[in-house]
Amino acid sequence: MTLILVKETGTASATSNSYANQADGDSYHYAHLYATDWTGATTANKEKALVMATRLIDDYFTFEGRKVDDQQALEWPRFDIYDRSGFLQNSDSIPTAVVNATCEMARWLLGEDRTAEEDTRGFTSIKAGSLALTVDAADRTAVMPDSVVKMLAPYGMPFGGGISKVVR
Repeated sequence: MTLILVKETGTASATSNSYANQADGDSYHYAHLYATDWTGATTANKEKALVMATRLIDDYFTFEGRKVDDQQALEWPRFDIYDRSGFLQNSDSIPTAVVNATCEMARWLLGEDRTAEEDTRGFTSIKAGSLALTVDAADRTAVMPDSVVKMLAPYGMPFGGGISKVVR
């Protein structure tokens, strides 16, 4: 089965599966110092990475505002959402920061499987003769890299982030 990337452009499509396409990714990574994972990937893998990045962003992030249409496939476009400068975002487009975060996440995914279970899961220590290894349970690769979280921060927060927005 062949993947067909369908970019969300702000129409609240019921069939879209990505916030970015290969052209967006190529443009984003053109001036990126560490773009080798992206530039060395095949078109098919770039598209898979963009679709998976979109899925993970929607699954791991909770956004402010609300969806434009209850039938749309993705979390964007959205109503009642403001950018980092406090300007109301158009509900018929996808913010550049969301497109860029998708491209950044896709590059991370091309470099490593951030969704895989850790090799040391379940171990607290391992000992073989005089060699001992203690695993730091807090030292885990996050599914969502900090760079992506920061790009999306003006629009919401990651699930389980431990931060609650207080409204008075």
